[in-house]
Amino acid sequence: MARRGNPEINAGSMADIAFLLLIFFLVTTTMNVDSGISKKLSEKPPKDYVPPIIKKKNIFEVNINRNNELLVEGERMEVKDLKDAAVKFIDNGGGEGKVDGGVATGPCTYCKGEKSESSSDHPNKAIISVQSDRGTEYGVYIQVQNELLKAYRELRNRLCKERYGITFTELEKNYKDNKSDEALKKKVEDIKKAYPQIISDAEPTS
Repeated sequence: MARRGNPEINAGSMADIAFLLLIFFLVTTTMNVDSGISKKLSEKPPKDYVPPIIKKKNIFEVNINRNNELLVEGERMEVKDLKDAAVKFIDNGGGEGKVDGGVATGPCTYCKGEKSESSSDHPNKAIISVQSDRGTEYGVYIQVQNELLKAYRELRNRLCKERYGITFTELEKNYKDNKSDEALKKKVEDIKKAYPQIISDAEPTS
């Protein structure tokens, strides 16, 4: 009696099914995308541009070395203490303010700082300079930026509550929900003008 052979399995349809499953998973799978930090880069100045003279006392120097150590104004500092130090610097109000074109606006009438002559003159003159090292961990850099943003948020919330009875966070949310409201827009611009967020990223050290 002749021996019967094993029937062959048609694998063609299996390949089609695997291909369809692959397409299905590619289409339906969501990818996590890092949003990063929202930064507006400055435009390239014209060739005849002469940079303004900035007093050293109006610059708040924040350095992060390759060992992820934080140095503020040359002194070691913990990241958790950075916000309060930045608030103290921005809100000092020790001199005259200015607007675009260098027009003097007088002393800060809403600042609650020490008005020290060795610190910033006015919130619209206070510049925070952040310099990291090429070996600095990205996570540490983000923590530093977050603490500086918290400092501005705290000052804006305080002033907004004094002037308009709500925090700046609430005011900004109300404006985002109703962009056509000119009154809300003017209030948002007023608080931002009082405490302009001036954070400069210096060239990293190598």
